Amino acid sequence: MLGNYFPILLFILVGLAIGVIPMVLGRVVAPHRPDGEKNSPYECGFEAFEDARMKFDVRYYLVAILFILFDLEIAFLFPWAVVIREIGLFGFVSMMVFLGILVVGFVYEWMKGALEWE
Repeated sequence: MLGNYFPILLFILVGLAIGVIPMVLGRVVAPHRPDGEKNSPYECGFEAFEDARMKFDVRYYLVAILFILFDLEIAFLFPWAVVIREIGLFGFVSMMVFLGILVVGFVYEWMKGALEWE
């Protein structure tokens, strides 16, 4: 009876090993001195280790949200393009409505100046 649970136990042990072994190896093998270049502001534009309540530019988040929005659009376009012959006119019209809504959102963001980087 307990033999039926062996694959589950094995799955849990392998999952824990995959999650824990890299962390332990990272602590043991990694150098323990901070690198000045790695702690320097690169993409975020502010120091990495400062007060968490400091003011920062919200444009970084706006660009990230717009990237995710248009990245998801492409993620929906690929499967649609593969099965366009099977889904017929209804699938085509549905995707055109979806793309129309996205174009309206894109034009709105453009007119609001969200795509301008000063």
